[in-house]
Amino acid sequence: MKKLINEDMGRHTSFRAGGPAAVYIIPESREELVSLVGSLRREGSRYSVLGNGTNLLVSDRGIAETVIEIGKGIDFIGLLGGGDSCILAEAGASLSAVASFAARMGLSGMEALHGIPGTVGGAVVMNAGAYGTEMKDVLLCCEVLTKEGEEIQLPAGELDLSYRHSAVPENGWIVLSATFRLSPAEPSEIQQRMREFRDKRAEKQPLDKASAGSTFRRPSGNFAGRLIEEAGLKGCRFGGAQVSEKHCGFIINEGNASAGDIYGLICHVRDLVEEKSGIRLEPEVKFWGDFS
Repeated sequence: MKKLINEDMGRHTSFRAGGPAAVYIIPESREELVSLVGSLRREGSRYSVLGNGTNLLVSDRGIAETVIEIGKGIDFIGLLGGGDSCILAEAGASLSAVASFAARMGLSGMEALHGIPGTVGGAVVMNAGAYGTEMKDVLLCCEVLTKEGEEIQLPAGELDLSYRHSAVPENGWIVLSATFRLSPAEPSEIQQRMREFRDKRAEKQPLDKASAGSTFRRPSGNFAGRLIEEAGLKGCRFGGAQVSEKHCGFIINEGNASAGDIYGLICHVRDLVEEKSGIRLEPEVKFWGDFS
């Protein structure tokens, strides 16, 4: 287990911005994770769980609590026996690695999820999705660690999966692993679909810039990027943060943005879009720390 003090969170988030975490711990196995969480809970210590940091903005002031990274060492991916076309993946495995593994095994269903840069745990927590496929479409069940320290398996139907939502955070659960039920297909056909989704992303999204992906949730009957562009905000800047000129649904770090720059731009975009359209955009990005 690795423990770091005053660790720069800009190193661990895709926005590449933010202040330090008071304590940053990286358990190297599921057993270490369960033991660590149990110890913190008995001590009454506050903690937050981090995957790949791809949907997160941390305040420039940092956070005065323990951050637990679930990643390497808790990232097993493998086939389940029984001929059910199922894959088991631990929470720290990257979603793209699981999709690639599925393709090699001739299992279809995760092609559109391949380009999502998060971990399995994070993807379950927010029911991640892209191009018409969400986690709920392929998730059979998942294992969670409860607030009481129990390791239980829950069917997907008990997770209340909906657009960018699950029951995981509101219940204080931590995802340990997920099982995906997929469909047999020719590996070459699966790979071709993955390439098509990859090319579509590269054409339309600023993948070469630091961002958290889509900044705002999709409003009912509309698109955040369209509303932002119609409000005249394409290319709008706050310090080193900018509304992407390639895709207005993305707020990007041009290289020297502070978390305050990014947060300020998010708020400005939200307020101006509401003024112009009457629609109040809800951030998809999660915020840790004090932004007042």
